[in-house]
Amino acid sequence: MEFGAWNLEFHFNYYFFMKNIVFGLFLSMIVSGLFAFKFAAPDSDTPNAEVNWYTWEEAVAANAVHKKRVYVDIYTDWCGPCKFMDRTTFRDPQVVNYLNEHFYPVKLNAERKEPLTYDGITHVYTPYQKTGYHQFAAALMDGKLSYPTSVFLTEDLVIEQRLAGTLNPIKMHKVLTYIVEETTKSNPLSWKEYQEQYDLRYLQEKVKKSGSN
Repeated sequence: MEFGAWNLEFHFNYYFFMKNIVFGLFLSMIVSGLFAFKFAAPDSDTPNAEVNWYTWEEAVAANAVHKKRVYVDIYTDWCGPCKFMDRTTFRDPQVVNYLNEHFYPVKLNAERKEPLTYDGITHVYTPYQKTGYHQFAAALMDGKLSYPTSVFLTEDLVIEQRLAGTLNPIKMHKVLTYIVEETTKSNPLSWKEYQEQYDLRYLQEKVKKSGSN
């Protein structure tokens, strides 16, 4: 399934979110009764957790023993947004726990020099301009070299979706839960519907936390 079909708008729309806040406060009691899905808002205030990172080769071997989805974080050593995700998104307990439970998380350096053989094809590093790129990383990104890029694969190692750009903890958690919990349903919510539901539940969690302090 292409994420484009979900009408994904990951660049945060302030107006849209504020509208949801007003609407959500008015209908929170109704919606909480209508929608009962597992939710825990990402919380950067809790102690840091760690993603159990795999190499691609390790993830493929583990998947052969026990099937799980695969998530690939494609990065470079010089990429500022990649480092930002390492400091924030991949330190958020909710994101970390969800990734570790439902995916084999893979770190893939787009400029790694070592060859990588997969499915009978050996991919190598290719010099390009002042640096270069690894052919396998380029293949996962469909030839669009953009860092960071998040690639989501099914249990059968088929690419399900590619998302270029930074994903903060809330955005990442939203995508992960949609892929795992919603798209597998016989009658899944659209991405737009799921975003609205998620944002409202996130607001309710924040209000609940504020009230308990």
